[in-house]
Amino acid sequence: MSFDEMTYQPRGDKKNSAFFEEYRQKIFERRQSSGLSELLGNMRAILVQVEHGEAVSYLSELYLMGPYRLTASFQSSTHRVFLLTSRPEFPRLIVMEPLSLGYQDEITLLNSLYPLSAAKPNARYVGEIFHVGDQSEVRQVLESHSVRFNYHHETKNPIFTESAFTFTFPSDFTGNRVGYCQVDFDDLTGLNLGEPFELPVEDLNQLAAVDDFSKGQRINQLVMGLDHMATRVLAGEREDAILEFLTMSNYYFWGAYNIADMNSSTNVNRNPHVGDDKQSPAKVFTANNTPSFVNSFENLPMPTEEFVRNYGRRMHHMAYEVFDGDHRGGEKNVDYVVNTLKDKGVAFLANVVGECHDEPNLKQIFSKHSQYSILITEYVERCHGYEGFFTKSNVAALTAAAGQDEQYRHGRVFD
Repeated sequence: MSFDEMTYQPRGDKKNSAFFEEYRQKIFERRQSSGLSELLGNMRAILVQVEHGEAVSYLSELYLMGPYRLTASFQSSTHRVFLLTSRPEFPRLIVMEPLSLGYQDEITLLNSLYPLSAAKPNARYVGEIFHVGDQSEVRQVLESHSVRFNYHHETKNPIFTESAFTFTFPSDFTGNRVGYCQVDFDDLTGLNLGEPFELPVEDLNQLAAVDDFSKGQRINQLVMGLDHMATRVLAGEREDAILEFLTMSNYYFWGAYNIADMNSSTNVNRNPHVGDDKQSPAKVFTANNTPSFVNSFENLPMPTEEFVRNYGRRMHHMAYEVFDGDHRGGEKNVDYVVNTLKDKGVAFLANVVGECHDEPNLKQIFSKHSQYSILITEYVERCHGYEGFFTKSNVAALTAAAGQDEQYRHGRVFD
């Protein structure tokens, strides 16, 4: 039975404006009438940039904490580019590393505006790439919908303008891009990511050692794939960020929930054409309910708004799903994975939250920010067939833990 986005009633208790509901429907109608719905496929890759000299360290972190493994390496005129794969049906991960220490582009300038991202001016989640039937037609349709794409004179990184990808301009609401590609990701030549090269033997040995550890501890079998990615935005831009993403994708607005304890909301968008979110991960937007300049009257928690003030509008975390089951002695798989990683020196923000006894539920935890990508890694285990996306109590606990780690003292304002 096909999914009808026009009649679907979003879940949750977060109230949206009449403006949001009106344009949510208009966007769905226009996607159908313009042919965009037929052109867009699943998310096929996500793109992350790290600082010069830190790519191999970040690859080692990815090997340790998740299922991604290096498939191929390329060098363009400005970057080393690494293509990683988990399962063939799940999105690839592309890591970019500038060739020079002093490299600067629009990412550098954007990061430099915020106190806690300026220390890593080139480190950033860049965006996701969707498979499309006809790349040129998608661009033409979206440009007629006022979506801006990158042109050669606007950026010097060739992956945005000279590869097999077509990328939008960074969003004013999220800082993220959306890319489109009609080339098969197994066609390494067709992707046009640069000249192929091999990492030095010592780097390959480093990655192989982490891979051996992961296999020996069965982490590679238990951590399956990306479940969702969450971007944090300002309170007043929540609806605009969601509607913009719906305009540029084939996702639908699944629902939004208030997290009263943290004065925020969690807003979920999903791909209706997959039976498993890991094939095309959910896109989540979180935002404060009150902006900082008004919240001073209410004095409520605002860790989500504080993150944006300190790091900018950007991706906050990427979540991996952990295979549901007991590892040993009744220990849930997510507890085993986290404890194993802690023994290897991986830092987490708090203990695993949520209970999984005899009834369906889910357990979740946040790592600390990666020193290479600034991204948090989340692990989530849905126990006994739990079908929900999250629980309010879990989200509140995770948000509070992250907020304690994302503060910045500025004069007499401590946020």
